[in-house]
Amino acid sequence: MNKALIVIDYTYDFVADDGALTCGEPGQSIEDNITQLTKEFIKQEDYVVFAVDVHEEGDPYHPETKLFPPHNIRGTHGRDLYGELANVYNEHQLKPNIFYMDKTRYSAFSGTKLDIKLRERGITELHLVGVCTDICVLHTAVEAYNLGYQIVVHKNAVASFNQTGHEWALGHFESVLGASVK
Repeated sequence: MNKALIVIDYTYDFVADDGALTCGEPGQSIEDNITQLTKEFIKQEDYVVFAVDVHEEGDPYHPETKLFPPHNIRGTHGRDLYGELANVYNEHQLKPNIFYMDKTRYSAFSGTKLDIKLRERGITELHLVGVCTDICVLHTAVEAYNLGYQIVVHKNAVASFNQTGHEWALGHFESVLGASVK
């Protein structure tokens, strides 16, 4: 079975102590797990997608503008991949199985070429890691489910700034989307 790892929004703004919309410690505590999974998928020559939130400064039309403080603004340090993951990406970014993509909505599928890239490669199983469990990971999983992908969520490689939402999403992945949560 062809599989892919989707690393969702693991950036400075979402993880660092002084990030604009940080998960803080919960996000930092999963760094080793995300980095290790990413290295494993790269070594196995599986497809690895870095799906990274991008916003335009002062955009009054984006729906998140009214919901969250400005974050992951194009051209800022806040969009940089966080911690050791940045080094892994920099070391392997030119390999054909690595795909870095901007996303402007919660779901990594919404308004992007992700589904086309996955189908071109015959990928049917998606492994999801990153932040926030109950926002971008959740919405990516819902759309993956609606598109017919098998979903695996690595519970030790997802986090949120909302622990209640995190726990709810883990249950939702399994009970409503039929995902494997491991």
